[in-house]
Amino acid sequence: MRGLPGALAAAAPERSGVVTSVVGLGLEVEGLGCGVGDVVAIETADGGNRARSVEAEVVATARGSLRCMPLGRLAGVRPGDRVRARRGAVLVPTGGALVGRVLDGLGRPIDSLGPIDGKGMRPGERVPLDHDAPSPLQRARIDTPLQTGVRALDTLTTLGRGQRLGLFAGSGVGKSSLLSMIARGTEAEVSVIALVGERGREVREFLDDDLGAEGLACSVVVVATSDEPALMRLRAAFTATRIAESFRDRGAHAVLMMDSLTRVAMAQREVGLSAGEPPATRGYPPSTFALLARLLGRAGTGATGSVTGIYTVLVDGDDHNEPVADAARSILDGHVVLDRRLAVAGHYPPIDVLGSVSRVASKVNSGENQALAAELRRVLAARKAAQDLIDVGAYRAGSNPLVDAALAHEAEIDAFLRQGLGEQTRMAEAWARLDQLTTILGGAR
Repeated sequence: MRGLPGALAAAAPERSGVVTSVVGLGLEVEGLGCGVGDVVAIETADGGNRARSVEAEVVATARGSLRCMPLGRLAGVRPGDRVRARRGAVLVPTGGALVGRVLDGLGRPIDSLGPIDGKGMRPGERVPLDHDAPSPLQRARIDTPLQTGVRALDTLTTLGRGQRLGLFAGSGVGKSSLLSMIARGTEAEVSVIALVGERGREVREFLDDDLGAEGLACSVVVVATSDEPALMRLRAAFTATRIAESFRDRGAHAVLMMDSLTRVAMAQREVGLSAGEPPATRGYPPSTFALLARLLGRAGTGATGSVTGIYTVLVDGDDHNEPVADAARSILDGHVVLDRRLAVAGHYPPIDVLGSVSRVASKVNSGENQALAAELRRVLAARKAAQDLIDVGAYRAGSNPLVDAALAHEAEIDAFLRQGLGEQTRMAEAWARLDQLTTILGGAR
C-alpha cells in the first residue's frame, strides 16, 4: 500500500495551460494553478517548425493567470502554445563529483567532461534549490581566521571562517583577479565560484589565466553570462549558494565567491519590473533588497561546517554609496575597497587598507597581531592626512614622527602591500613580515 499514493498521483490527469501573451521579458499563462517559484514547460516550435520545450518560472500570480519569465530563449513562443506544470522541486547536484567542474545556472555541466551522474553521484546528492539559512542560535561563533594567501587581507583585514565579506570597486579595478588569488591561496577545503553576468569572453580567461588548473582542481564554478535571461543569472547565484551549503552541511569549510552581487541585483530588477513591481531607488524594486538579504544570509557558519562568503560589488560610477553597495555593506560582515587610483599606478592588489574593515578581525586575531595591524594603520593614516602638504612640498621633516617613518620606509611598506597575481603567502609568514615592518617603522620614530 505504500506505493499506492505515488501510483495514484502518476495516474492523475495532467492539467495544461496556454500562453495568452508575450510582452517584453515575460509571458502570461492561463489554465494552470501554479505558485510563485514553480517551473512550467512551454511547448513551442522554432523557425523550422521543429518542436522544442522552453522552461519558465512563475514570478507572479493573479486571478486565473500567471506571469512567467523564461529560463531559455523566448524566440518562437506565441499565444496559444501549450504549457505544462513541471512536477517536483527544483533539484541541484551536490557532492564531491562537482569539484573541478564548470556548471551553468541550472547545475548542468558545460565543460565537455561528461555528465555529473556518470562520476559516481548517488541519487541522494541532488537536493532542493530552496534552503533555509541556519538558525541564529545554531550558528557556531566565528573564532578561526581564514587564510587567503593575500598579505594585505590576512593581516590588515583578516577574514574569519564563516564571515561574509564584500569586495567593492568600479569596473576594471581588479575584483576578479583578487578573487582568483583568494581561490588559489585559501586553506578552505573547497571553493565555489559563481560568475554571474560576466562577459562570455571573460569566463574562459578567468578559468585559464586567473584561476588556472591548480585553482580549478579544488573549485566548483557556476556560470551565467550577461546574455542569458535574468532568471538564469538569478538561478546561478542560488545554485552556487546551495552547492556551498551542501558542503557545509557535511561539516566541510567552504568558500563561496560570487562575481558579482551587483549583477544579481540587476537581474532581480529585471524580474521585479517585469512582474509589475514599482521602481524605487534608482529603478530597483523593493524585492531586490529583500533578495539580497535572503541570499547573503545563507552564507556563514552552521552547527559544524562553514561557508565563507566573498562577494564582489560593482559600484556604479565609483560611487560607494549607491543603493546596492549601501545595502550590501549593511548586511555583510566587512568590506574591502579597491581603489582605482592604486590600480592606475600599478599597485596590485589595489586594496585601500584604510577604507577596508573586517568586523570579525578582533575575534579571530590575537591581541599582539591586532596591535601590529593597528600600528601600520596609524602610519598609513598619518601619511594620508599629510599627503596634501607632501605634494606641494610644504611638509617639514620632524613635524610628525609617524609621517617621517612612512616617508623613510615607503619602499618597505609598498613591498608588503603589493603582491603578484601568482604569489601566495602563508598567514604565519605574512604576520612575521608585518612584525618586521612595524619594528622598522618604530625604530625610525
